[in-house]
Amino acid sequence: MNLSSLLSTFHALPEYADVTQRIGRESISLNLPRAARLPFAASLIADLNRPALLIAAHTDRALLFNEELPAWLPSNVQLPTSNIQYFPEPNPLPYEHAPWGPRTIHQRLATLSALTSNLQSPISISSARALFTRTLPKRDFLAASRPLKVGSSVRLEKLFEAWSGAGYTSESIVVEPGQFSRRGGIIDIWTHAEATPVRIELFGDEIESLKRFDPSTQRSGEAIDSITIYPAREALPKNGTLITVDADSESDLAADIERLNSGSAFATLEFFLPLLHPTQASLFDYLPENILVFVDDWDGLHDTINELETQALELRANAFDSGLIKRDFPAPHLSWSDIQDELSHLPLIQLGRATDEIDSVSIPLGEHFKPGPRFGGQIKTLFDHLQSAISDQQSVTIASRQVDRLAELWNEEFDHVTTVEEPNLQSPISFINGALGEGFLFQHPTSNIQLLTDSEIFGWSRPEPRRRRTSTAQAHAPESLYADFQMGDHLVHLDYGIGKFMGLVKRSIDNSEREYIHVQYEGGDDLYVPIIQADRLTKYVGSDENEPTLSRLGTQEWVTARQRAREAAEEIAGELLELYAKRELTQGRTFNPDTVWQKELEAAFGYIETDDQTKAIKEVKEDMERPRPMDRLICGDVGYGKTEVALRAAFKAVNDGTQVAVLVPTTVLAQQHLHTFTQRLAAYPVKVEMLSRFRSPSEQDQIIEKMATGEVDIVIGTHRLISKDVQFKNLGLLIIDEEQRFGVTHKERLKQMRTEVDVLTLTATPIPRTLYMSLAGIRDISMIQTPPDERLPVITHVGPYNEKTVRQAILREMDRDGQIFFVHNRVQSIGVVKNKLEKLVPEARIGIAHGQMDEHQLSQVMDAFDAGEIDILLCTSIIESGLDIPNANTLIVDRADMFGLAQLYQLRGRVGRAANRAYAYFFHDRNNRMTPEGRQRLETIAEQTDLGAGYSIAMRDLEMRGAGDILGARQSGQVAAVGFHLYTRLLAQAVKRLKAGVGVKDEVIDLDLSLTTVDLPLPSTLPSEYISDRNLRLRLYRRMAEIKDEKQINNLSSELQDRFGVLPKPVENLLYQIRVKVLAHHASVEAVASEEGQIVLKSRLWETDEGRRKIGAAIDAAARVSKGKVWLPRSTDKDWRETLVEVLEKLGKV
Repeated sequence: MNLSSLLSTFHALPEYADVTQRIGRESISLNLPRAARLPFAASLIADLNRPALLIAAHTDRALLFNEELPAWLPSNVQLPTSNIQYFPEPNPLPYEHAPWGPRTIHQRLATLSALTSNLQSPISISSARALFTRTLPKRDFLAASRPLKVGSSVRLEKLFEAWSGAGYTSESIVVEPGQFSRRGGIIDIWTHAEATPVRIELFGDEIESLKRFDPSTQRSGEAIDSITIYPAREALPKNGTLITVDADSESDLAADIERLNSGSAFATLEFFLPLLHPTQASLFDYLPENILVFVDDWDGLHDTINELETQALELRANAFDSGLIKRDFPAPHLSWSDIQDELSHLPLIQLGRATDEIDSVSIPLGEHFKPGPRFGGQIKTLFDHLQSAISDQQSVTIASRQVDRLAELWNEEFDHVTTVEEPNLQSPISFINGALGEGFLFQHPTSNIQLLTDSEIFGWSRPEPRRRRTSTAQAHAPESLYADFQMGDHLVHLDYGIGKFMGLVKRSIDNSEREYIHVQYEGGDDLYVPIIQADRLTKYVGSDENEPTLSRLGTQEWVTARQRAREAAEEIAGELLELYAKRELTQGRTFNPDTVWQKELEAAFGYIETDDQTKAIKEVKEDMERPRPMDRLICGDVGYGKTEVALRAAFKAVNDGTQVAVLVPTTVLAQQHLHTFTQRLAAYPVKVEMLSRFRSPSEQDQIIEKMATGEVDIVIGTHRLISKDVQFKNLGLLIIDEEQRFGVTHKERLKQMRTEVDVLTLTATPIPRTLYMSLAGIRDISMIQTPPDERLPVITHVGPYNEKTVRQAILREMDRDGQIFFVHNRVQSIGVVKNKLEKLVPEARIGIAHGQMDEHQLSQVMDAFDAGEIDILLCTSIIESGLDIPNANTLIVDRADMFGLAQLYQLRGRVGRAANRAYAYFFHDRNNRMTPEGRQRLETIAEQTDLGAGYSIAMRDLEMRGAGDILGARQSGQVAAVGFHLYTRLLAQAVKRLKAGVGVKDEVIDLDLSLTTVDLPLPSTLPSEYISDRNLRLRLYRRMAEIKDEKQINNLSSELQDRFGVLPKPVENLLYQIRVKVLAHHASVEAVASEEGQIVLKSRLWETDEGRRKIGAAIDAAARVSKGKVWLPRSTDKDWRETLVEVLEKLGKV
């Protein structure tokens, strides 16, 4: 969507020329209405092609500017939208000892870098609170910046010292801005000014090349000539060595002060910014001389800064009383008089009304603009208005998320139009797909235009402002999946059982140095696993919190345990296959391909689908279009977009003339889904209803009657929906949200329905990867593992209940016009907690919600909270499942140690669903001792804060309470005996065997890749001089052990050379052995080894005369064949290596 062509109409105004002449010489007030301010500012920025700063009083308004400004700027080379920088406010309040967060740090420093670089006409957008916060002086910023270019010389020690002093941290791999790493003559660094990191290759002390690289693959790309390394933090750690801070050794600050004095960066470094940089500085100090400074709302800015100052004084007093700061601690913020003084020296452009505080020329532009008329979804009234406007020679632009549908309806009655990317002023009407906050009418004798949006047409607000896509979120290196082995962890070896991981060790055998994985067993016995066999090891996950018994080497106990587990796995595999076979034989409904309406609905989705979401949608539609009944599970973390997948499936079913039932576990979630479905489908003739206790008995009877006659298309309800008295006229799709929350009797009814209609199940309880793989081909599962791009990790606090922390958390959220969930899970005392909160935060509006309330009252409270009429929802865990209030971004849980781990995770998933930073506080009672399990649960939820942490949470939850929920209680004993990962591997093998018609007792040669062994007399390792980080080496070894084809080996070889430099001989040997392993597996060879000066290949397939006859043609004349073995002579190194590869390639073709 690009609306810049509309801006040309402003040029016809005589006042426009007056404005452009006055800009830069004096302050002016334009008196524009809210909807016209950003378009008019964009017009001036584009015409004058000068740097600009847009100041909004509130964060949501600043985010809206950041979102919509690109749509108003001309798409030309002189003013790329990449010049737009959003300068955010820090997450913590003044004097709060908490981290600013990676994205905030990145965006603020990217803005400062843009303003000090040679970037042409940067555009910065800031809120009042972002301006209010101090930053480092420009002089210090420039002094800590350093340009690098190809051909220049560097002194590495000085360079690394300077980077560390500027806030960069040294890591083994660079995956996010603010990091650098060194591997010999290769240095990686990621500065906040760049979208991707840069790889520096040295020849001696000279920079030989500079290349950008992809942090996800770690592979190099575009070569560049130069780069400037700007500071990585707003507080420079190097200044920490120069200051002294007194702190109680027991206080939270003690550890930070130690880091501060060492001159290194740490999470809460910015708390000390006023001490590290005594000279007060702000964003104003970075502004270029010819900048255009736009103020959205002067009075709003004044009021907001005054409120922030008052609050800061209260917070300062609290911090002093608690001993966090001394009396002489400098203020971390500016005052209103400081900001007013800075603004008074600038020629301002006040977009709104004039103010007495600034001497400015008032220009009455507002009289040319009017708010757009409101139609409340009445399409006929809208079209009558459009016809009237067109007959009056006005140009109308419709910008809507439902534009295709509107254009289709228009074409049924009037001249044919098509949707376009930008308005055409020569055309009477333009339909554009996009979302804007609000529209306006522009009136002038020579040109009249109308811009109408969803706000005017339907009464909808635009979607929550989202930060535009950036590539600066933490990437995951290719080997990050293999980071789960920690020293002392229990591991399971496929052949030897359960042992304890003791680290990597080096051993020399036959004059060849190699690295091994050291595993210790019962009685202190040691097993050294060759790195090429790392795929035989998995982390032990048991069925309860008890530590497993270590296996004893040299006994039969492990073989017995594994055999029992194999038989148990076959039993469950048989049950699953029987259900699968029944479904395959059942004839279901074949839904038709997508209609035009389906495509329009999907195009109107306000956000960008993730790749996983797109894949899940595609799989669901393919299932619906097949003749057999669909039974698909959508598994994804909280807030990852499962509901949108379900909504599209529901609409597809309705379009095909069938009804849809959406079954949810709670009444609150039913109401939430009703709101979502109704809003998304408002433009279509779809009747959505809800069947729950929020409806009176008479209303329920009416709905059931309409379901039976087909008048209701989609019904959302709790278990009432699957009662025997509920009948559908033509049910085509059943959507089940969180099936595990329903009882046994309900599940039996659902099992019956699965053979009758298409079923789509949603769950936020993540399924471990190993189980997912083992069920592939039996259960249709779609995994949504990637978060929406704008999502931020939730900052999680765990500790004893503290009233000051609670008040601070609530005030922070209310300051940004947000809302708070306060969870207290005891109905009897919830009123007492409300009284305490009213005394603690008298300025907050508090509502109570729990499952024992009257239905009508509970519905009213939830509606009020959804509408923003309540600041704090004091509730029980009724909010746990699926509730989505994007404006609620602080969660406070009282007595969190009493909740289960999955519950805590689900609760935390209620916040952080919008673009704002979210906070979760899990408190325990200071006076009551926690159980060991409760403490462990809180430690886990505090550790697992990354997006997508659900997989880790699920695995930890399995460790703590077992695998009963997933595999059934009967299987938990087998899981305890062999570990979860090996059990699911056995399950996968059992499925495969049963499909092939082979029983568990039958002898079958298992040709799994991990069972192929290679042991050749070659020094094969990743030398510590090549990769010094021991953990990184282990992760790479485990990644290498799972390579399945030669293409992957070649890619890895190129990647290692790119990331770490020229391959040493031991690395080449290691890759050669992996190649031999892959070729051997393909050729059904079980082992390749060196014996009696020869290379021997082993396979049980060659133990028969028939087996040996088959391979005869592939064997070299010099080779010898015996029972189950092929012997190859070793003459010279080169000969035997090439010969071995040739023989394996020939055997692979037999």
